[in-house]
Amino acid sequence: MTAGLGLGEVLTGAPPARPAFTIEQTGDVAAYRALRREVFVEEQGLFGGPGTDGTDRDDRDDDPRLVVLVAHDRDGTLLGGVRLGPVTDHDIGWWFGGRLAVTHAGRRLRGVGAALVRAARAHAEAAGALRFDAEVQAANERYFARLGWRRVREVTVAGRPHVLMRAPVGRLAAAAASKQPLGGLLDGLHLGGAGFVGDDGAPVPGTDVIAACDAILPSMVERDPEWAGWCGVLVNLNDLAAMGAAPLGLLDSVAGRDAAFVGRVLAGLRDAARAYDVPVLGGHTQLGVPAALSVTALGRTDAPVPGGGGRPGQRVRLTADLGGGWRPGYSGRQWDSTSTRRTSELRAMLGAVGAARPAAAKDVSMAGVAGTLGMLAEAGGCGAVLDVAAVPRPAGATAGDWLTCFPGFAVLTADDAGRPALDAGPATGAECGELVPGGGVALRWPDGELTDALPAAVTGMGRA
Repeated sequence: MTAGLGLGEVLTGAPPARPAFTIEQTGDVAAYRALRREVFVEEQGLFGGPGTDGTDRDDRDDDPRLVVLVAHDRDGTLLGGVRLGPVTDHDIGWWFGGRLAVTHAGRRLRGVGAALVRAARAHAEAAGALRFDAEVQAANERYFARLGWRRVREVTVAGRPHVLMRAPVGRLAAAAASKQPLGGLLDGLHLGGAGFVGDDGAPVPGTDVIAACDAILPSMVERDPEWAGWCGVLVNLNDLAAMGAAPLGLLDSVAGRDAAFVGRVLAGLRDAARAYDVPVLGGHTQLGVPAALSVTALGRTDAPVPGGGGRPGQRVRLTADLGGGWRPGYSGRQWDSTSTRRTSELRAMLGAVGAARPAAAKDVSMAGVAGTLGMLAEAGGCGAVLDVAAVPRPAGATAGDWLTCFPGFAVLTADDAGRPALDAGPATGAECGELVPGGGVALRWPDGELTDALPAAVTGMGRA
């Protein structure tokens, strides 16, 4: 195979050049620990002074979740290593990196240390980290800054000056990025009317009817037509539920290459409509064209709950169905809790907001928990703080995946302290933050530290 070869290597048939070094995760950490002792204790005397025990080992080395990455040269000789892992007993997405050590030979071979730092950061983010910290010797602050790390504050380690540094993690902002153009695109349309701009559905003027409409990604319709049909019902009924509306019926518009394909989409839609006990009232079907699906849902309430009804000081609650698991083929992106629920359970979740009537509610969309909270706060003219450790999360999902995925059924609400929780059948709820003056969304960690999740408004649509 020629994958990874340069043009000259392909044309001449020359063997590919071997990299000067490789980085991999290792379970045999003896050589890495010996290198750490050589560098930190013997060479730098960092742990050999008064008040130390002459070893750089600590409790983190005994954590079975600890990850060690090592660099080897072409002959398999160790050049360097670094350790990383979760900070808290229950992994909430807060990771640390440290004990970066490089041999004398590795220091002469340019880029080993930087590659280890980058690999550690990539591994942590892939494991769901939303905060990645390292205590860096003061002399190495500029080195880490060139790699994109940010200074937090001065700290002391083993009696020596260090700097707590943090790698920026932009995963939450990336999940919400698709919402940013909305303010400009929809300017002047006043969708939803006063008090409901940017909401999940729209009150129909002069009636008690709420209308909601969502389209499914064409690539998803093509790839998984039955699931696309199910989700066409799911997302629209969630939109009605977030406004406290009871569903009346559905309309669909479906397209595809032939009748067999469109039949698969409609089979998923039909199954979901039956499961939720909501009738399909009509729609439109087109054949011989690229795959597409959009669904409109109609519901009824005489007092819709606005997404923008929250105010600073109110508590934020997430209510989510933690059952089920990742949809096959969508691990880390789509959580499927609804396809195995009974009708009574599905309807209990749909009716929870309407029964509790919080000040504000918004169902969690493809922008994820953090992005949806940003939209709820933006519509209320404020910002939000999310307590990461308090967010209800299934055991099978990392913090990074859960806060950025589409979670099946999940709704964020804001209300005054002491108000009752949502009674949402099988769904789990917990207070996990509050609305605050300002804008954007910050994450609050168990040590009291705040980190930016969304530094500014999500949609630009402004206050509802």
